Amino acid sequence: MEALTWTGPLGQFLDPVLYVLSAIFLVAIVIQIVLGLASGGSRVVTNPDGTLSSAGGAYDFSSTATRWLGLGLFLIVLAYVVIGIFTGPQVAGIIGGMSQQLMPVWIALILTFIVSIRFKRKLGLYGKLFDSTVGMIGFALVMFWVYAGVMAGLFDWITTHDSLSQVSGMKNKVPGTPMRSTEDGEYAWYLLGGDNLARDVFSRLFKGAWVVVQIAPLATVFAFMVGITLGLPAGFYGGRLDTLLSFLANLILAFPVILLFYLLVTPEIVATGIPNYMATVLFVFPLIFVGVLLNSRYYTQPSFRTPLLIVVLGIMGWIYLSLISDGGTKVAVLPEFLDLFDIDPGILVVFVSVVFVNAPTVFRIVRGLAMDIKTRDYVAAAQTRGEGPWYIMLWEILPNARGPLIVDFCLRIGYTTILLGTLGFFGLGLQSESPDWGTTINAGRRLLSAYPHPAIAPALSLLTMVLGLNLLADGLREESLKD
Repeated sequence: MEALTWTGPLGQFLDPVLYVLSAIFLVAIVIQIVLGLASGGSRVVTNPDGTLSSAGGAYDFSSTATRWLGLGLFLIVLAYVVIGIFTGPQVAGIIGGMSQQLMPVWIALILTFIVSIRFKRKLGLYGKLFDSTVGMIGFALVMFWVYAGVMAGLFDWITTHDSLSQVSGMKNKVPGTPMRSTEDGEYAWYLLGGDNLARDVFSRLFKGAWVVVQIAPLATVFAFMVGITLGLPAGFYGGRLDTLLSFLANLILAFPVILLFYLLVTPEIVATGIPNYMATVLFVFPLIFVGVLLNSRYYTQPSFRTPLLIVVLGIMGWIYLSLISDGGTKVAVLPEFLDLFDIDPGILVVFVSVVFVNAPTVFRIVRGLAMDIKTRDYVAAAQTRGEGPWYIMLWEILPNARGPLIVDFCLRIGYTTILLGTLGFFGLGLQSESPDWGTTINAGRRLLSAYPHPAIAPALSLLTMVLGLNLLADGLREESLKD
């Protein structure tokens, strides 16, 4: 069986078009930048009726040309993907093979966009996101990796080989290398080549996405629960409570992040049980937040509030105890038959470390927003009605701070993704055979000059994931400012 090229026989027709369009597109961008600098910023004119319109001229022409060339490049790339889905690697090469394997992801993305755009006027800020080109691009990048991670990690719909299996003769093989011998149902190629242990880079790439999808959003949610629960009373009450909590937050932020991570995930610290004790404290904040939220909302309806709190906090308490309970450690509070989760100790340590580092920053943001919003008229009106402090904080201040918090949430998932990559790169927390992107980059960098593909693939994945989150945050910020 022959090795695959990147575009296969299809590239004989589309590659020249792609190269020419790319060259012209780059020239058009340079020309547009030069003309923009030469015009001195006079790109629009004010009409007699007060409206604005384009100034026209060479800059306007170059801008239009750049947009059309960019659209042409997008259509060429789309043609590679679409043709590859239906023809596979024999016609469209490596790109065709990957496009075909990612078929469930493409279907999920298309359905998500169709439903979201169809009902965007009914979906609030999320629906308005689809009026922003930047936001749509960021959303597409983020959801691509979310769907890819879930489908690779939970269902094995995307991966072509086991991410830990080593195949004889495939060590450091280049992308598109065929297997020496294949069994029935086994994929015939290493689409993105083999690493230094003869494992499939393509399969490890998407298994690594599942690690990120599991940890980054959940760790950010827990960090927000801690930051909101402590930041609201600090900003609302002020005084000694604010001084104490702000001091503790600044104390944590004073430590270099990498040093703090190193201290938390070293075997000696883990053996003391400190990360488990930290999980016991940090993971209780969602219970406190939800309990206070529901109690403040239904305080005047005790017949409804009491059973609601019993059911909700009972379920959350069981989940909480399952999260912190770890048989064989100093925190084993549930018998095995009641323990819902069996969390890998390495993942738990990384999770706790990320929450601990991010929570103080969220605390400071929430505290500042609470100090500003508590002076608004609608807060004074709620106080006049006789509403309690926690009702005002959670049902008056917090909803009106949602715009900045949603934007920061997206950015913070990106920061957490980078932190996870950094931990994996330094070999901290996660196991050495873990397919997470940081560990994979670290393993591939040792032979980077000779075999760059094992490190480049996860590095580009990390880049696109964080880029998508940043663009998504920009789109949400842009649309939230229009409210």
